[in-house]
Amino acid sequence: MNEPLTEELLKELLASPDPAAFADSHDIGARNVPDNLQQLLDEKGAVRIDIIHKAGLNETFGYQIFVGQRNASRNKLLQIAFALGCTLRETNRLLHAGGVSQLYCKNRRDAIMIFCIDRGYTLMRANEELYRFGEDTIC
Repeated sequence: MNEPLTEELLKELLASPDPAAFADSHDIGARNVPDNLQQLLDEKGAVRIDIIHKAGLNETFGYQIFVGQRNASRNKLLQIAFALGCTLRETNRLLHAGGVSQLYCKNRRDAIMIFCIDRGYTLMRANEELYRFGEDTIC
């Protein structure tokens, strides 16, 4: 996602005479999971059903997550993020949109996942790393 850095936006907000105009000009609002996923699909040139399969999700359940009919757990969102090949920033934005905790490097399991995301590991490889270190796998 080519979004400005938070620090840049903060400077612009503080210099703005009207916070509503600032929010409108940057399309700032509550990002939901379906919008976030659609943007990721568009940016990565991915197809929904392919990502659902790569994530190891049931097709019906995966579709319901993508259209907002079902809420996804943190692990289901992580499965999708790995299937999409998300960066750490994209993954954390997806987790935030889903209302779950973002990856935190002071948490051992999260640190392993951050390492895997940074290295571009597949979901299967990330699960192998988690298992190797005695942590719960993603799926």
